[in-house]
Amino acid sequence: MKKEDYEMLIKMTRIGNRAVKKAQEENRKKGLPSVYSKNKRLYYELPDGTITMEDPLGNE
Repeated sequence: MKKEDYEMLIKMTRIGNRAVKKAQEENRKKGLPSVYSKNKRLYYELPDGTITMEDPLGNE
């Protein structure tokens, strides 16, 4: 990998990480869960930090 490519990858990763953190903060402020996927399973992080596999909004 060229140095320029590596630097661009680092920059893009930083931008993505900031966007995710901002979205998580906005969800907490609005009382909404953040939704994550791991191994094709959905996980919900509630505004109080609790993590559950049950959809807190009742969607299926």
